[in-house]
Amino acid sequence: MRKWGVRAAVAAALLLMVVLIGLMVWEPLAARSAKAPAPRAYQAEIVRDEWGVPHIYGKTDADVAYGVALAHAEDDFRTLQDVVAMTRGRYGALAGEDGAKFDYVLALLDARGTVRRNYDKLKPGTRALLDAYAVGLNDYAAAHPGEVRLGNLFPVNGEDVATGFALRQPFFFGLNNTVGPLVAGETLLPDPGPALNTPLPNREAAEHLGSNAFAIAPGRSDDGTTRLVSNSHQPWEGGVAWYELVVESGEGWHYAGANFPGSPFPFLGHNEDLGWTNTVNEPDMVDVYQLVLDDSKTRYRLDGKWLPLQETTVRLPVRFGPLVLPVTQKVYRSVHGPVIMNDKGAFAFRYGGMDSLATLDAYYDLNKAKTFAEWQSILARQAVPSTNFIYADKAGNIAYWYNAAIPQRQRGPNWRGVLPGDRSDVIWQRLVPYDSLPHYLNPASGFVFNANNTPFVAAGKSSNLDPASAPPEMGVELRMTNRAYRAEKLLDEAGPIGRERLERIKYDTGWERAGYVKQVLDGIAALDLRDEPTLAKAQRILAGWDLTSDGAGRADALALLIMRPAMGDSYSGKPLRPAKTLLADAADHLMTHFGRLDPPLQDILRLRRGPGRHTVDLPLDGGSDTLRASTLWDVEPDGRLKVKHGDSYVMFVEWAPGKPVASQSIQPFGAATTRPGSVHFTDQAPLFVQHKLKPVHFTRADALANAVSRKVVTHPAK
Repeated sequence: MRKWGVRAAVAAALLLMVVLIGLMVWEPLAARSAKAPAPRAYQAEIVRDEWGVPHIYGKTDADVAYGVALAHAEDDFRTLQDVVAMTRGRYGALAGEDGAKFDYVLALLDARGTVRRNYDKLKPGTRALLDAYAVGLNDYAAAHPGEVRLGNLFPVNGEDVATGFALRQPFFFGLNNTVGPLVAGETLLPDPGPALNTPLPNREAAEHLGSNAFAIAPGRSDDGTTRLVSNSHQPWEGGVAWYELVVESGEGWHYAGANFPGSPFPFLGHNEDLGWTNTVNEPDMVDVYQLVLDDSKTRYRLDGKWLPLQETTVRLPVRFGPLVLPVTQKVYRSVHGPVIMNDKGAFAFRYGGMDSLATLDAYYDLNKAKTFAEWQSILARQAVPSTNFIYADKAGNIAYWYNAAIPQRQRGPNWRGVLPGDRSDVIWQRLVPYDSLPHYLNPASGFVFNANNTPFVAAGKSSNLDPASAPPEMGVELRMTNRAYRAEKLLDEAGPIGRERLERIKYDTGWERAGYVKQVLDGIAALDLRDEPTLAKAQRILAGWDLTSDGAGRADALALLIMRPAMGDSYSGKPLRPAKTLLADAADHLMTHFGRLDPPLQDILRLRRGPGRHTVDLPLDGGSDTLRASTLWDVEPDGRLKVKHGDSYVMFVEWAPGKPVASQSIQPFGAATTRPGSVHFTDQAPLFVQHKLKPVHFTRADALANAVSRKVVTHPAK
């Protein structure tokens, strides 16, 4: 019996070992490899300037796209692999449970199905660009196998690149704030829901809302120059962190700006003739429907008929340490769109831009537009589902378009509530026409701006649009941010807006006593703290705050910690947390880590990156909702705040009379995004904290004159 027991134990151990080994290796073996793009030769030249920024040249646009992929991989192959894994439904094998959430959404939105249905509708030139970019990624992976983090991830093709757009695009208008609560079974929108045109709960979280943009007409400047300022606020690392580049081809593509990992072209910046930048807007682009299911939960009712609920089973790989577990999930779909089942029922949702890849053609064409009329005709396709566009050009035009794929909704239903899923008359089929969206072209004020605020405050009090011009069914936001209050006040002051004044506005650290800021300050001032001496002292310090986050005042650090959570509540449409809680939490943090309530702001707010040869730890200014934006941070063990989101890619563009376009830019760290051994890992940080910019070498002659490296990369036809 003892021998049988030993044998059973050995057998069990061997079986366990086999299972563990299987869980370590099954995922790459089970993954389907993509078909590589058709053989074709590419050749690009990559010139890096003194800041490591790549300037990519090629005979054709496709040659340039091939070089873009290789240059970006040299600086951040790690993040590019994250993006590729997302497009293949394998991100959970890299990032565990958090990654598996993306894999679930990939299946829920049927992003790959969107690509299958629409890829051939893209222009041949766009498809050639996507394929060339994919070949560049494949070549880098083949040449650097030690950097590949997941087996069988390469090769990729143009459809994989396109899937990245189909997956990530909806998150910019807050689709995650519909999907997340539905998956969690939370009450999404009560019925009756809130009134139209009022802030919604569960809208964009503060960490996703950011960016300032300004355009100044030549008649309002002090020297006849047209100016555009791009001041995007994005995460400083990861899949939506900006990557700066300049591209130029023999086919007329010449553009300086920045893209996200996984894109063959820039999303904002300028060419010789015109430029634009974007800010996140909050159009109501998502509608939710509660379905009526039969007892089998396999059919739903629509107009009195029972229709089959489409069901698909997906296997999500989820990493737990060295093991990758297969987790099975079901995804559903109705004629409305994707469907989520929870304890409260079955809910379908429908959103603007659903089942479309047209944004790929649009951004490529925008890069090459030469006039405002051409640029506007591309935007008028409504292929880019959301984000405000702020525009300027060498002819002196400035414009702001509240760009959004807003559903054309009928009057009557409560579109802010949960809609009845058994009525086809509330399933919209068209979008609000482009010309009906709020917009400004060459306003009398001579400027336009946006700081993630309502489009009805954009051009000064003399030129702002009337909010009544947009029907409430459109769901255009009416919210203001502190940045918007400040921008309007500073821009609306009399006198010309020249370069020096515009820089002061962009780097302004002030707060207006309005909105949630006033509510918080008034609430704290009204507290009776006679029996709580520490909080009473904090109250007195805050009473002396000069309403700036420049680091010169005694109360700046305390105010920073108070305003950040209040801003988050306000941006998310939630009630502000109690004034005493805000004050107590901030005071506790400062006393715990610094032993005082009034440490200098620069001792707390830091730009930190490392470890490695090029580690930086520098003081920062600005606040979570100031024009100089230090929006989000991680609290370090020493109590200091390591900023991770805020001013990210800043670009000043100028068209001076009779002169070619000129621009300057800056990023928080450097071009070598995830290469700590490179001097370009952090070389821009000292300039960034000092409010300084570096030159953009737009012309080839200028790039070559400032080049520190130059090489030709090729892919032979096979």
